[in-house]
Amino acid sequence: MEPAAPPALPPRSAQVAAALAAAGIPGEVHLLADSARTAAEAAAALGCEVGAIANSLVFLSDGEPVLVLTSGRHRVDTAALAARWGRGPLRRATPEQVREATGQAIGGVAPTGHPRPLPTVVDLALTDYPRIWAAAGTPHTVFPTTADELLRLTGGTLLPVVGDQPDGR
Repeated sequence: MEPAAPPALPPRSAQVAAALAAAGIPGEVHLLADSARTAAEAAAALGCEVGAIANSLVFLSDGEPVLVLTSGRHRVDTAALAARWGRGPLRRATPEQVREATGQAIGGVAPTGHPRPLPTVVDLALTDYPRIWAAAGTPHTVFPTTADELLRLTGGTLLPVVGDQPDGR
């Protein structure tokens, strides 16, 4: 079931919608009646598999924020991902660091619309889904997209984010 497109978006979500339009990404931002703060909440609200939710997680690597867009079915293996990505150790950003890096709060971090672009990884497992959903700047807004669109939108790198499976699935 697709949510109805809202007549007016929250300011952060309007920024995300503008960034999508500027990048030529056709996904329209949707306002959900219930929170989509977690992958499970988003999947329930959208009627899709939890793996089709793109979680936007902010980490710090060598003191700099980086973004990991992971399938809702995965937990990021930070050591394995840092090694694959060729970065220093990854540690979760605090809520304050997330807001400073993205301008958005945890639970609503979009892949775009940040004050400046962030180095980004897109989870290889997201390619398993023809349509995925990502947050659009608030815990109540989302947009449909694909892994290819996320790569184009973020300039990201496609990598597995789990440690024990070589193909990341």
